[in-house]
Amino acid sequence: MAGLFFICTYILPPGVGRTCRPFFPRPPPRHPAPIPLKKIQLEILGLSSSQSQSGSFALILGEKGGNRRLPIIIGMFEAQSIAIQIEKISPNRPLTHDLFKSFAEHVHVVILEVVISDLKEGVFYSRIVCSDGATTFDIDARPSDAIAIGLRFGVPIFTVESVLSEAGIILSDLDEAEGDSDDEDDEEEDDSEGDAPRPARAQPEPRDPSGQVSLDELTKMLAQALEKEDYEKAAKIRDELNKRNG
Repeated sequence: MAGLFFICTYILPPGVGRTCRPFFPRPPPRHPAPIPLKKIQLEILGLSSSQSQSGSFALILGEKGGNRRLPIIIGMFEAQSIAIQIEKISPNRPLTHDLFKSFAEHVHVVILEVVISDLKEGVFYSRIVCSDGATTFDIDARPSDAIAIGLRFGVPIFTVESVLSEAGIILSDLDEAEGDSDDEDDEEEDDSEGDAPRPARAQPEPRDPSGQVSLDELTKMLAQALEKEDYEKAAKIRDELNKRNG
């Protein structure tokens, strides 16, 4: 009560009675809890060497139950670590990601999930969600490391809609572009009826989208790249389309 009487003595003006109510500090304002982002589960569809970057690989992730693909360029060591785990190969000596798993198990930490959480200036960011039984916490990691570790723990891989909508490739675009190409071929065949047979037209290779190419041509180039499973080229064409569409 001494503290409360001290407050009353210096706050109340002279001549006013000393009767006052206890002073309690105002609690800090409560901020609303952040709304959790809807997660989209992914699965590994393929791993192929990069055609433009020596020593790099393209990791292809697919939307589970959907038609979108998410290509990510990763390094050679991470690609090897992922491939070894997918093929269930036991190396003679533990790799870095195997060491992480052994260490986590010794300190009684488990991995719950891997989330590719953000995309900034073409760089993917991810989080490894962990638990020690009492608390749950996140560890920042590159997607390649996070996926290599997640595979060793057998946990699901997720992303968020903002990442998939910005960097994902929709397979329906391939079907539409192929349909347009088939229609053009049918029209050319109709026009050429009665003429001498002409040699089959060679399928053009996907070109670098940096030149002055129309949107229709870019869409067809995207379809060709997807058809050949050249996801690295498809990612570049997709970026160019997104840039032109504003």
